[in-house]
Amino acid sequence: MAEEKTLLNVSSSPHIRVKADTCYLMKMVVAALAPAAVFGIFNFGPRALLILALSIASACFFEAMMDKILHKPLSIGDFSAVVTGLLLGMNLPVGVPWWMPILGSAFAIIIVKMLFGGLGENFMNPALGARCFLLISFAGKMCDFTVPDNTFLTVADAVSGATPLAAVKAGEEINLMASFIGYTKGTIGETSALLLLLGGIFLCVTKIIDWKIPVCYIGSFSIFVLLFGGHGFDLYYLACELCTGGLMLGAWFMATDYVTSPITPKGRVVYGIILGVLTGIFRLFGASAEGVSYAIIFSNLLVPLLERVTIRKAFGRGGHAR
Repeated sequence: MAEEKTLLNVSSSPHIRVKADTCYLMKMVVAALAPAAVFGIFNFGPRALLILALSIASACFFEAMMDKILHKPLSIGDFSAVVTGLLLGMNLPVGVPWWMPILGSAFAIIIVKMLFGGLGENFMNPALGARCFLLISFAGKMCDFTVPDNTFLTVADAVSGATPLAAVKAGEEINLMASFIGYTKGTIGETSALLLLLGGIFLCVTKIIDWKIPVCYIGSFSIFVLLFGGHGFDLYYLACELCTGGLMLGAWFMATDYVTSPITPKGRVVYGIILGVLTGIFRLFGASAEGVSYAIIFSNLLVPLLERVTIRKAFGRGGHAR
């Protein structure tokens, strides 16, 4: 009697032991990001919608183009390019030129993702890699948070000129409730700490992401700010740091990227702590008020080492009983 052959499906990481596939996971991330993205469109007007649409469409285009050039199966159906484009667009100011989200998507997909092998092979978060590329190349445009005329934000914004995070760094007082809800200046998708927090909790409850990374990230950052922020145990100052800038967007949606975050439980805890400390150093002692993007990218490079140090030893000879 002939033996039955079992076919094994070999694919790139992330390898998650659940019935859900990559497409389902990415769609859930899009769903969690949608409220903050829609609020950004409401806040900044139709131009915000244009920036997001250009970023998403160009990310999908460049991935399909690279699939064709590299003779790979079309992969845009897994929605990973949509997530990359959406995150990149949400990390851009509304006033950037129309070509910048297209250039950023090209860098994210072609350079960071596809040239390293595609989904599961990239060594850093593609959207953040593109944001840092644009920030270094076009610092003036990326730091220009001028709000278009005839938007709701021009009525509700309590901070003129600088973003709330820059105002906090300068020692100025801000409207904390406006920053928590999102009626402030900033990038398109980072302003509403409330909606980003709810989206992150949704991903944790549905087990799309592990709570260890964002909780350890925000917790270690909070402790660092209280110890070295120069304001003592000032909870108002801490709340201002937590609700402004890209901390919530980075902690819940980009630091938790499957490919560029550790797979070991202990590694995720250490990873989150490193993220919090680095963000605190960049924000408090750096020239810029923000530091989330660079903290996450730098920590992405440490992930292989963290996994090597924190991986569980095999049970049996040379291992430890659990």
